[in-house]
Amino acid sequence: MMNGSDILFYGLAALTLGCGVLAVTTRQLFRAAIFLLFSLIGVAGIYLWMQYEFIAAVQVVVYVGGIVVLIIFSIFLTHQAGEKLAPQKIKRQIAAFLAAFCGFALVMLQVYQHTFTESSETAVAPTVKAIGTQMLDTKNGGYALPFEVISILLLAAMIGCIVIAIQKTPKGISQEQ
Repeated sequence: MMNGSDILFYGLAALTLGCGVLAVTTRQLFRAAIFLLFSLIGVAGIYLWMQYEFIAAVQVVVYVGGIVVLIIFSIFLTHQAGEKLAPQKIKRQIAAFLAAFCGFALVMLQVYQHTFTESSETAVAPTVKAIGTQMLDTKNGGYALPFEVISILLLAAMIGCIVIAIQKTPKGISQEQ
């Protein structure tokens, strides 16, 4: 028998996965950004469900409030909100599928190799001070390196938004006209 907590989890998981698949498969750029927005909100909901309020707030502020808003502004700046993206060639689709499959296989390999035993040494209290201390710790068990990797991911997303926002001029038209 499923209780309310199970129903909430499965609902959030369905929202996250469903919107993630729709974000990748839709050919309209604006709709893809909106589906990404709802997928990231679903991830924040799962963090709230796990009672990690701080991580959920960071998810909403950084990803929903930062990355997705940048992408949507880039779409509006290029006046391509209603245009459909060109269908991808079959070679690109196969390469994308293989890359996704390899990434999924790598994650599953890591999950199956991990023992997932709970230890009082590695457990972090879900407080802002404890999370901050653990994130910035450079010793064993610290998350300074992943924190820096995430900052590089955010930088790459900003650069991607700038590239999307740059409007190409058609051939034969000079920029001074």
